Amino acid sequence: MVCYVGRHHLARFFLPYYPALCQLISYVIRTALSCFRIPTYTSADHLTGAKYLKEKYPTAKTGIGANVTLVQETFSKLFNYTEADLPTDGSQFDILFQDGDAFHLGDIQGRVIYTPGHTPACVCYVVGDAVFTGDTIFMPDFGTARCDFPGGSSAALYSSVKRLYDELSDDTRVFVGHDYQPGGRELLFQTTIGEEKCTNKQLKADTSGEVFALWRNERDSQLGMPNLIIPALQVNLRNGEMPRPESNGVSYLKIPINLLGGGGEK
Repeated sequence: MVCYVGRHHLARFFLPYYPALCQLISYVIRTALSCFRIPTYTSADHLTGAKYLKEKYPTAKTGIGANVTLVQETFSKLFNYTEADLPTDGSQFDILFQDGDAFHLGDIQGRVIYTPGHTPACVCYVVGDAVFTGDTIFMPDFGTARCDFPGGSSAALYSSVKRLYDELSDDTRVFVGHDYQPGGRELLFQTTIGEEKCTNKQLKADTSGEVFALWRNERDSQLGMPNLIIPALQVNLRNGEMPRPESNGVSYLKIPINLLGGGGEK
């Protein structure tokens, strides 16, 4: 997990998820910062720390792309939830971002770019001279995210990445959400738009939509589901809350035995 925080700069906590979250909370409290959590989408490969963050820092707020409601609707049906089980209006989150919305982190202005493809709800955040891409685009030697989740689309992802290439300057710093260390190289998390345009192994500036879709769809057909997708989505779509307790006071996570399976890239 890499967390980026600060008043006038971006300080990095490059640690496993839970230790990083604890260090982040300690840093925020020690330096009297406000805390604003803005995930790029509801992840299927780890459980959010939003509830723990809220418990330790009650004023912390969460903003997310408004189309999280589409993902809630899709997976509410998959898990056979009622609207009472999982409200699908995004009300679990404090702010639902629309494309182009602006926000402030201290005196640094940020804006939202809607980047569907990996999921229909993905967004990227432009903050100062940096863009936080989540799972839209990775380090150039790995490429882009899979597009075979419900509502995902290789055509949409192509358009989203090309939009980043067209709208952002080549020297814009790119902070990615995952790094799979191809070839066993060291872990990396920062590149630039210019480097992506010139060297991204799947989608360069001159890559056609047809070529990208052909490669991406073929690759995705070989992938299994992320190992933690079943528990992760049931918690993350509730912004860290567990499912409401049943009549015996116990919360349960459902397992759709004959719908999802396997493991693979996120």
